[in-house]
Amino acid sequence: MTAVDFAPGNYRFVPNVFQYSGAVAAMPGHHLVRTVFPKPVPLAEAFRRIADMLTSAGRPLTAFCACELRSPAPFDEAGFRAFNQIYAGTLAAWDLIDGEVNPVARASVCPVVDPPAEPSIHAFTHVAVGDAGRPSFVVAGSGEGFDKGPGHFSERIVRFGEASQDALRDKLRTVLTHMETRMAPLGFGWADTTAAQIHTLHDLGPLLEAEVFDRGAGRNGVTLHRDRPPIDGLEILMDTRGVGVERVL
Repeated sequence: MTAVDFAPGNYRFVPNVFQYSGAVAAMPGHHLVRTVFPKPVPLAEAFRRIADMLTSAGRPLTAFCACELRSPAPFDEAGFRAFNQIYAGTLAAWDLIDGEVNPVARASVCPVVDPPAEPSIHAFTHVAVGDAGRPSFVVAGSGEGFDKGPGHFSERIVRFGEASQDALRDKLRTVLTHMETRMAPLGFGWADTTAAQIHTLHDLGPLLEAEVFDRGAGRNGVTLHRDRPPIDGLEILMDTRGVGVERVL
């Protein structure tokens, strides 16, 4: 994979699929700012609030580069595709999507505790002017499946339908490899990260030392969330970032 410039937003991205890019990074002279809503905000209202915040900060809507979604329950493949068409409508209206190319990174999960009533935004990241003095990037969330390939999505999920410790190890290794594969084209690795999040209903405790920490993926610890991945059949989802400026509204 090769990173591509998205000049209107002052960031670079790793092309992936129509729904989202693999990762984003601020261009020189810019940095990323992650903003967290105190409680997930329904999609349409969240986009209105984000547009107001970007405008107030003197930034174009194209500075929107990543978001973290929360949904009531996992989708089947057809439902996920339909949801993405709605979500992508706003990105197109903001001049973020050109044909099938979407530069915005995304992580999407389904909380078990206090799930939202409808698809919502938990947090978003935008590009701000100024050098923050450190790497500034976000890697999109990924489960243990492969976004591209023939057949039904379930056929591209590692150890589909299995939840033994051996299967979870293979799934976790796949997710970690996806993170590394998405960071690499932007010139980053685990040493550049400031946070890592794992979303799953399974107990990964016995696997964390050998698979995550020994790999360098937990250099600042790992935040575990009791969430389901967004598509039926996935068991683990991970996202990571190197962001120096974060705020909670």
